[in-house]
Amino acid sequence: MKDQVFSVLQAIGRSFMLPVAILPIAGLLLGIGASFTNATTIQTYGLEGALGDGTLLHSLLTVMSSAGNVIFGNLPIIFAVGVAIGMAKQEKEVAALAAMISFFVMHASTNAVLKLSGQILPDGSIADGVLEGTIADVCGILSLQEGVFGGIIVGLGVAWLHNRYHKIVLPNALSFFGGSRFIPIVSTVVYMFVGIAMCFVWPVVQNGIFALGGLVTGTGYIGTLIFGIIKRALIPFGLHHVFYLPFWQTGVGGSMMIDGNLVQGGQNIFFAQLASPNVTHFSADATRYFSGEFIFMIFGLPGAALAMYRTAKPEKKKVAGGLLLSAALTSMLTGITEPIEFSFLFVAPLLFYVQVILAGAAYMIAHMLNIAVGLTFSGGLLDLFIFGILQGEDKTNWMYIIPVGVVYFFLYYFIFTFLIKKFDFKTPGREDDDTETKLFTKADVNARKAAAKGGDSDGAPVVDALSQTIARALGSKKNITAVDCCATRLRCSVADSSLVNDALLKATGAVGVIKKGTGVQVVYGPQVAVIKANLETYLETAPDVEAEEEAPMQAPEPQTITATEEAPEAAPANPENPAEKTYFNSPFTGELHPITDAPDEAFAGKMTGDGFFVYPTENTVYAPADGEVTFVFDTKHAIGMTTADGVEYLLHIGIDTVKLNGQGFTVFVEDGQEVKQGDKLMEFDDEFIKQNAPSDACLCIFTDMDAIPEVHTVTTGQVKALDKAVWF
Repeated sequence: MKDQVFSVLQAIGRSFMLPVAILPIAGLLLGIGASFTNATTIQTYGLEGALGDGTLLHSLLTVMSSAGNVIFGNLPIIFAVGVAIGMAKQEKEVAALAAMISFFVMHASTNAVLKLSGQILPDGSIADGVLEGTIADVCGILSLQEGVFGGIIVGLGVAWLHNRYHKIVLPNALSFFGGSRFIPIVSTVVYMFVGIAMCFVWPVVQNGIFALGGLVTGTGYIGTLIFGIIKRALIPFGLHHVFYLPFWQTGVGGSMMIDGNLVQGGQNIFFAQLASPNVTHFSADATRYFSGEFIFMIFGLPGAALAMYRTAKPEKKKVAGGLLLSAALTSMLTGITEPIEFSFLFVAPLLFYVQVILAGAAYMIAHMLNIAVGLTFSGGLLDLFIFGILQGEDKTNWMYIIPVGVVYFFLYYFIFTFLIKKFDFKTPGREDDDTETKLFTKADVNARKAAAKGGDSDGAPVVDALSQTIARALGSKKNITAVDCCATRLRCSVADSSLVNDALLKATGAVGVIKKGTGVQVVYGPQVAVIKANLETYLETAPDVEAEEEAPMQAPEPQTITATEEAPEAAPANPENPAEKTYFNSPFTGELHPITDAPDEAFAGKMTGDGFFVYPTENTVYAPADGEVTFVFDTKHAIGMTTADGVEYLLHIGIDTVKLNGQGFTVFVEDGQEVKQGDKLMEFDDEFIKQNAPSDACLCIFTDMDAIPEVHTVTTGQVKALDKAVWF
């Protein structure tokens, strides 16, 4: 039951992302437009000549303010359409049209009942005795003030009807109205009755919302602390959107009369005050749900990134520094924190618990200091500038963010440094976890860009290998029931979560994989929107199950090389006697070198693990020991293996050969296949690789560095396939 609830909440959360994504541009238009048409602001900055009434810029800014304001003023219908699109599994455009129609039908039906009951008079005015703010203009229709809840109710209901009936078959006489054409029809009928029912149900719900909002407001600073802790704690599960949205957009987050209008929700209150010329200080009670984010997003988490960089191993600081700097700048500029948070969430949960407490406290501190800076999406520098600095200290108290932020920077830095060293947490730069994944990600993204431009040299369309791999890792197209994404995560629903291959997903570049019931979240970072779009395109024409699984390739007869003194079997590991050497044979023939000499910075820095490489003189790869093929990468340039003793290793042919899209490689094994020492795994065209890739170096990487902390070469120089190569 808990898993089913999680899956439903995850689906709702991702459906919220489409309408929420419009808020940044709406906020920027409203923020800039309202700020520079405000007489007080113009006078403060001495801009009467450029921005005063009658100037061209004043007219343009007025238009900008109106454009932003109309989005915030019509969020209910935007949510109705956006949620329907997000929740519909197929033919989303039909669900969007049905949702828009249903939204109008519901409110028109409510309006009719309100007129019949005398709450709305024949002349269109509201009758005396009706509670102020309970009836409002909704897209030109006087109806109950349901806010975004009304839109969400429509979006969820229409999506359910759509998913259930969009393939309905009607009798022959009515067959024209079957299928997707049936959805607007049934939605109209259903929401006519929903509109009637809302006249009796919504007043009770609204009273409950006001009571809950009063309870939240009444808890003061402690309530703000609890809100902040819960919101940040839900980040790993992707449910924070479901949690904070009512506080931002509905009466749960408080209500306030502004210029004669009742405004509900913390973010709505802030933007209504922003657009009003009569507000001298924004309400900190309204902004308590987001002002604290500037403290830890701009200052705190970059301090954590610095701590992780300073505690990284010297030989890995360069790589770790680049990754952490990028993540820190992302947090500071845009307020997207997941690249930093996920860099320590899975390897050191204690650090995330610290982050949750410190972040929750930041919300409370901002509330206590009466800081009232709004935002559109997240607490980055851009929002701080527009909704804090530009609005002035008198309205926002934004300057308090700086000293508190400096304190937070050092708090994060010293606490993270202490905990990382004390518990030897394997944060970026301190261990080799997931580095193989990151390497594949960069190459595959570049390959996807190249593939988008055309086909291969034979004119055949290039297969989107990254999307194909993601689909296979999720159990293939037949197992995938929905695909969506938020700011940093690919959010999928699957029919059977046991078919999801976490290791293969990480091989596509995922920082983390979260499974709960039938919901799967794959953390890729800000580039996830492109990954999602490519995956959807691939799934349109993909088979239900990839060809390798539908009709497994018949493996050729194994070519076993007779063991000699030059090609002994790999000795089994003896965990009870760590001093005993375990030898590992070379899969390649050629000139052997330690991994630190590899012609690639990532491999040489052991980002993907320790190992060795060979400059090949023969074009065949053999199984160095008995074991199993974990996976064959779709571009055929790499094979993941596991020995019978559980040693995990990767055979990677050439540098940056993923971009060859399989050309030059012939693979004789498949995923899950058992192999014996000496079996032929692959043949490759060495001359083609030399001409089309940076290097033909063939690498053998041991990916589980917890099991194999250090690798030593037996010898360097010429080696034959199945000769002893290294020991550990």
